[in-house]
Amino acid sequence: MTLLRGTSYQQITKRFMDITISFIILVIFFIPSVLIVVLIKLSSKGPIFADVPERIGQHGKTFKMYKFRSMIENAHHLLRNDPKFKELYEEYKKKSYKLQNDPRITLIGTYIRRHSLDELPQIINVLKGEMSIVGPRAYYSDELTNQQKKYPQTKTQVVKVLKAKPGITGLWQVSGRSEVNFDERIILDAEYVAHISLYNDLKIIFKTPLIMLTGKGAI
Repeated sequence: MTLLRGTSYQQITKRFMDITISFIILVIFFIPSVLIVVLIKLSSKGPIFADVPERIGQHGKTFKMYKFRSMIENAHHLLRNDPKFKELYEEYKKKSYKLQNDPRITLIGTYIRRHSLDELPQIINVLKGEMSIVGPRAYYSDELTNQQKKYPQTKTQVVKVLKAKPGITGLWQVSGRSEVNFDERIILDAEYVAHISLYNDLKIIFKTPLIMLTGKGAI
């Protein structure tokens, strides 16, 4: 039973499952990924991958997350440093680091974000051992700092969440995605970490395709 839940599950069974599912996804989404790359290059200036700040991973270790670029070039730097985005940045922080009607999103970006196709390159992070197929959200450093100031009651949950590898999908993603504010999201993430098991991971994995197809909760 130890291989189906807890620490042994995370180190052995879950890692094996991560690698197996990653290769399956690579095969299934190879052609769609090539098409996405072409559309990104044709539709807007900038790199294929998003130039996002590093994320916080397991045990607080930072890592570069790979995502298809769905926004204008240098979008994250501009949001935080360009005076014309000052009001937008304040709204971004107020709304748990999510924005409705974000003007930085490109035309192709709107579609791939809605159906989570921008997340496909995170398979690279999974194969490198930085992420898992299922896990908590990979938070930005300033996101964790600012949101814990806003919601000081979440500090205990944050400590628990950082014990696990972040995931491409997770409990909060299948429970409302961007409709869930930080204080609710971190509780869901902590609940997931406290009950990591093969059964719970499979439930989330089987729910994820429907969320991707419908785009429910995406912004």
